[in-house]
Amino acid sequence: MLLTQLRRAVVLAVIAFVFVFVYALVGTGLSQLLFKDQASGSITANGSTMIGQSWSGTKWFHGRPDSDDPLSANGTAGESGATNLGPRSKTLVVDTRKLIEAWHKVGVNPTSDLVTTSGSGLDPDISPEAALFQVPRVAKARSLPEEAVRQLVVANTQGRLAGILGEPRVNVLALNLAVDRAASK
Repeated sequence: MLLTQLRRAVVLAVIAFVFVFVYALVGTGLSQLLFKDQASGSITANGSTMIGQSWSGTKWFHGRPDSDDPLSANGTAGESGATNLGPRSKTLVVDTRKLIEAWHKVGVNPTSDLVTTSGSGLDPDISPEAALFQVPRVAKARSLPEEAVRQLVVANTQGRLAGILGEPRVNVLALNLAVDRAASK
């Protein structure tokens, strides 16, 4: 009786071990094979295209504000999550007004996504409009023609998924790398 129960327990443990580890290995292998970029975290030499980066200065396109420090762009190390500030929040109103002022000082009339945080606070993308509003500032700082920088924005704009899901977006890291390559030519 004891040997029967011991044998069942060992067989069940082996099955569980095989299921858990083999399943994980097969899942990892398939994700690396089918979705290599996403499975590896989209890491580049300059950061991840899936997590907002901190960009300072006028020669870079800037992303959405960080939820940990809304008065700075993405990239402040901290938690992922929304601020949960509602439309009546005085803190939200003050922070938004300060962000609008800061954008106006550098000659940009900001869109809503340049002065509001995303749900995670780590959004790597901005709207094409937000990128286009920053073109004159970046072109001037890089001594590039505005039309060339505008074309880089258009070339780095990703459409809706399957043509219907989500909104068009521009990955700030990818766009900044493209601008950097164009400026170094």
